[in-house]
Amino acid sequence: MAKSAYKRILLKVSGEVLAGDQSFGIEPQFLHAVADQIASAARTGVEIAVVIGAGNIFRGMAVAAKGADRVTGDVMGMLGTVINSLALGDAIEQKGVKVKVYSNVPMETVADTFTARDANRALAEGNVVICAGGTGSPFFTTDTAAALKAIELRCDVLLKGTKVDGVYSEDPKKNPKAQRFETISHEEVLARDLKVMDTAAFALARDNGLPIIVYALDDKEGLLGVLAGRVRSTRVG
Repeated sequence: MAKSAYKRILLKVSGEVLAGDQSFGIEPQFLHAVADQIASAARTGVEIAVVIGAGNIFRGMAVAAKGADRVTGDVMGMLGTVINSLALGDAIEQKGVKVKVYSNVPMETVADTFTARDANRALAEGNVVICAGGTGSPFFTTDTAAALKAIELRCDVLLKGTKVDGVYSEDPKKNPKAQRFETISHEEVLARDLKVMDTAAFALARDNGLPIIVYALDDKEGLLGVLAGRVRSTRVG
């Protein structure tokens, strides 16, 4: 494998990925596929932090849109990320890689409460660090949590695995002729109103000079291929 250009990364994974072909829950086959990619990359010496969503379990915004309380819905979503984080952490440990799961929602019997100091130390000691509980506050998505953690943990890049192989001028599933970008600046993303991440997350990345790589999570080369530059992707910033 070609040497990774990055020493420390943050990987943002959508919760839906763990559901696989199901519409809900965690499908072990897909859980272990993600864990395999992360464990393989960690064995090369890359320091890896992970933020995972909860779309496979609960979507607070969707529930709020139907009249439920947004704050309660978002808290339920945060708890969903804890379930996913514990499942992913266990799957990675089964591959023989050390893991530390932190939560921004304090629950000491389940996971360590997140502090940047402890998480930075865990990364330096060779642990994969999984950050659960979103930002710990309602009204912020796990995209925002990913950008925030990447900055707090001094990561070189934020990797966002999605269903498409980069950033396009339009939805490529709706317009097959949509333009795909190899590289694009934060400013051009904003000017074109391209939906790389939500506004709060993207503003954090832009203001702190954090580059973002968007790639297809199901690419056969996997995370190692992304780090080696073999996978089609878009670099923002």
